Formats: sequence, structure tokens, C-alpha cells
Amino acid sequence: MSYVIKLKVIKQEGHCASGHKVGDEIEINYNDNSIKGKICLHALYSILPKVFAMAYGAEFPWLENADVSTHACPDYKNPVVFEVRREKIKE
Repeated sequence: MSYVIKLKVIKQEGHCASGHKVGDEIEINYNDNSIKGKICLHALYSILPKVFAMAYGAEFPWLENADVSTHACPDYKNPVVFEVRREKIKE
């Protein structure tokens, strides 16, 4: 099964140096090795393990919905929180 991972900023406090705002969307697709949208390198670096796992079907037992998670960027003074959602790619 192939998935595309969609990130959406759902919360942002303080001043994000990369300019992320609530509602920003990013799409990561391992099938064509693409990223659509703008994402801070610090946030990307920290979120990639979760994105990779979800893209290949991992299920985390603490999630209510296996297809939806959240992730906060590592900037504790100006946190950006992303919703991480996987969607099946229609083949």
C-alpha cells in the first residue's frame, strides 16, 4: 500500500523564523520523491522519522486514528504544531 503524507500547520505560537502560519500545507510523496510546499529544515528533520514510518504503513498504538498524528517542531519558544495525515494513493 502506498501513501502520501500531508502536513498541515494546526497551531503556531510566537514568531516562526520560517514564517509558518496556521493553515499552511505540505505534501510528501515517497513514490515520486517529492515535497510540495514550504517547510522549515528544522521541522522537516525532526518530523521525517514519523513521516517515513507512516508512509510505509506503521501504526502507533497510542493514536486514536492510525492515519492521523501530530508533531511539534523543536523550537520550544516558538512552537509550530503539524497535523500529520496519510492518505492512500489510488493506484
